[in-house]
Amino acid sequence: MKKIISLTLASLTFISFAFAAPISARAGEAPSLNVNAKAAVLMEPATGKILLAQNPHEKLPPASVTKVMTMLLIYEAVDDGKIKWDDMVTVSPHAASMGGSQIFLEQMEQQTVRDLTKSIVVASANDAAVAMAEFIAGSEEGFVLMMNDKAKELGMNDTTFKNACGLDTAGHVTSAFDIALMSRELITKYPQVFEFTKIWMDKITLKTARGVTEFGLSNTNKLIRNYSGATGLKTGSTADALSCISATAKRDGLSLISVVLGAPDSAARFGSAVQMFDYGFANYAVLPGLPSGTKAGEITVFKGDAEKVSVDVKDQIGCLVGKGKNTALTYKVELLDSLNAPAPMGTKAGEIIYYFEDKEVGRSDLVTNADVARASLRDVIQRQIRDWVE
Repeated sequence: MKKIISLTLASLTFISFAFAAPISARAGEAPSLNVNAKAAVLMEPATGKILLAQNPHEKLPPASVTKVMTMLLIYEAVDDGKIKWDDMVTVSPHAASMGGSQIFLEQMEQQTVRDLTKSIVVASANDAAVAMAEFIAGSEEGFVLMMNDKAKELGMNDTTFKNACGLDTAGHVTSAFDIALMSRELITKYPQVFEFTKIWMDKITLKTARGVTEFGLSNTNKLIRNYSGATGLKTGSTADALSCISATAKRDGLSLISVVLGAPDSAARFGSAVQMFDYGFANYAVLPGLPSGTKAGEITVFKGDAEKVSVDVKDQIGCLVGKGKNTALTYKVELLDSLNAPAPMGTKAGEIIYYFEDKEVGRSDLVTNADVARASLRDVIQRQIRDWVE
């Protein structure tokens, strides 16, 4: 049994918005859309909700959008302590031989993990991507195994990676939905990636046999400069894949991921991403839940040295809602009947569940805010006498 308390969190009135693009939907489904591309998806990353979709599971070559997975594994390796940002990476002949977008690394040249990663993110450098793949896994082939293992872990069922950089290779395919999944994982788990994705122009130092030179980096994602709220993420273009992008943007607390695959040209790629962003920002909002640490009630601790302990909201969450009129975000607190001692601080004691227009839109754990040890025999006897007297 759980104790249930229903409360109104905030009363908020929104203005209704209209969107003229050809978007339609059946009840209970994400709206479909008609963009100038083979496939597209608009996702809200906090919830993973798909807001728009066009052929979301069609298997297509992703070009350099592949590097979202490469970036994810780089940040994961740093986070796990396997590599450090100032580690020096020696460029192999294989990495130096990459064509397409590159920073023209030479074999045996050394660069830091940071500069190689920046070159991957900003300039879509294939040679830098392969150099990092070899540094992390020992070989590009080993790194590709890691990429596919991570794809399987994330539920990317439409995806098979064949290389670390996205050059056209038979069988190297993914889908707009899967790209949204890995983009979501990257930006929610490692938001520090925006340090690089927001760069418009920068430079790195190349130390080659011919001497030391500076190489300019220019962001391939033109939305960074031309779209309000744009934050990233990765473009791609090859003969087979055509023009692709996984774009991210944020306004008024609402983050969105806009994935476009197989657009006929760069203008169509960016235009399709903007079309979806405009729809998302016009029709959705994020309402904040209670701040982390907010007291949400008390719970009895059976045989504890304290009879009750306060419970707090563990994490503040943002709830994705459709913009409408005269609507309010409400919440319900569900607590267990009691806890058994000992109950250390942070013990889960229930959940807070948020609703919008009577539909659940998010939840967070409720946890104890103090340690409760097991009561001594003396404490138990005193309580029994007190209860008998009362």
